[in-house]
Amino acid sequence: MADKKESKVETAKRQSNQLRGTIEQTLVSDAVCFDHDDIQALKFHGVYQQDDRDRRAGRDKHYMFMIRTKTPGGRMTAEQYLAMDDLARRYTWNNSLRITTRQAFQFHGIIKKELRQTIKEMNDALVSTLAACGDVERNVMASPAPIDSPAHRLNRHLADEIAAKLAPATGAYHEIWSDGEKQVRHEQPTDNEEPFYGEVYLPRKFKTGVALPEDNSVDVFTQDCGLVPIIRDGQIARVNVLVGGGLGMTHRKADTFARLGSPLGSVAPEDAADAVKIVVSIFRDHGNRADRRHARLKYLIEEWGMEKFKAEFVDRAEFALSEWIDPGPMQLRDYLGRNEQGDGKFFYGVWVENGRVIDTPQARPKTAFRRIAAELKPTVILTPGQSILFADMTADQIEQLQAILKEHNVRALDTIKGVRRYSMACPALPTCGLALAESERSFPSVVDEIERALADLGLEDEPITLRMTGCPNGCARPYTADIAFVGRKPEVYDVYVGGRLAGDRLAVLYAEQVKQSEIVAKLSPLFKSWAADRLPDETLGDFFDRLYTDGRPRTILTGSKEDQAYLKVVES
Repeated sequence: MADKKESKVETAKRQSNQLRGTIEQTLVSDAVCFDHDDIQALKFHGVYQQDDRDRRAGRDKHYMFMIRTKTPGGRMTAEQYLAMDDLARRYTWNNSLRITTRQAFQFHGIIKKELRQTIKEMNDALVSTLAACGDVERNVMASPAPIDSPAHRLNRHLADEIAAKLAPATGAYHEIWSDGEKQVRHEQPTDNEEPFYGEVYLPRKFKTGVALPEDNSVDVFTQDCGLVPIIRDGQIARVNVLVGGGLGMTHRKADTFARLGSPLGSVAPEDAADAVKIVVSIFRDHGNRADRRHARLKYLIEEWGMEKFKAEFVDRAEFALSEWIDPGPMQLRDYLGRNEQGDGKFFYGVWVENGRVIDTPQARPKTAFRRIAAELKPTVILTPGQSILFADMTADQIEQLQAILKEHNVRALDTIKGVRRYSMACPALPTCGLALAESERSFPSVVDEIERALADLGLEDEPITLRMTGCPNGCARPYTADIAFVGRKPEVYDVYVGGRLAGDRLAVLYAEQVKQSEIVAKLSPLFKSWAADRLPDETLGDFFDRLYTDGRPRTILTGSKEDQAYLKVVES
């Protein structure tokens, strides 16, 4: 993009001195917030400057900060979990941890004077925040299941290897937050230069996920780069590589869209991490640096086409790229409840509503999880579905865990119906600066209403992916869900229908600008039609796709009037 003027964010990165900026000086000053350029650099350190819109005084913003961890594959020790729980108790505004849809923790409401101490204590627990945000490789996702099999072991290994290969090399992070001390193994040696990223890093964020055909909980088709190990005769034959997925878009801007990843080919398992690095390097060198709205890999691939992109990949690779291998039908697993690991031990999955680990008068999951970590010492794994797994336990420990959950009134699995079980929401208001509408705070009541409507039709146990976001950027992965609500303005949402559990199909725009109070009424005709006319075991998304989209392929979702003209709107 040399012929176009670079964006202000590009200039800020270029002038940041490898992410140092004036962060150090502002931290010790009386300033209540950081300026524009430092705000951009802070993101690379895992920090977003936000303001609590509920606590604004007129036009004056109530500044605070969100910190996000980088935990490849969502894995941590019991000791690390306890450290995170303690930090949430002492530094967050509501004593809560929040599990993200990328298998990390977010801490909301950190005040400026405690920002450095919070991050330092995270690093003391060997949990990093470097590259959890910013224009770099983000937290690498992987199947959360701690199963002892070649494929699952490779998943975990690739998450760690990719995170290490694509971590920023700048020494700024440890200089600012840990007094120059290097402690976290997922980072490269401290250096004042960036041999891979250069002085302007990537055009925008880059997301990678490692899935399995039997477990696409990472939504691999929505990743900038996705990996899918292929098993033949119990052994890993090759690793499929997908490129160009992404969900962010802008309302009423047809040139922005969600896109599913395209098959690039397959590589040997030992070359998979390097394959991701090559894809990132192509994006680094050719991505749009003038318009951040188009600064994602999916737009480069749409501009070039897959043939040109594949040729560029092959030219850079020092290993063979073979043909894509059909993985068969993709599936989604959430691993809730008791599961065997295959090594004589067990793991147990606990559902967490919208990822918010917090005690309430009705239930105390935060206290329960703290006791489980302290008394049973399990491995702790955050899932792509915003839930939590406790792993590496004996049968007796599983019984103790279940007793602790019951004692603290944590919701039992048999009370979580299909639509609630697969629901997700982003934080949105009051903290996210991009939010146009509520999400996490209002979603439980929406789920309640939909659950009742489905129960009236005998459909309450049917698995449905249901997601809500406060804006169209897609943090809760709405555009691959059976049903999704995307915020347009306060209490008003666009409704999308037609994705599915497997995460391999995009939803389409079903209804625009629906008031939250009218969501169930808008969906009721569809629910009734599904109950009356579906095929045996046909999911809502499959039913909708079969009857109301004429089988039209959906590789791109624009939300434009023209692209959606084919949709037969369902009305009673």
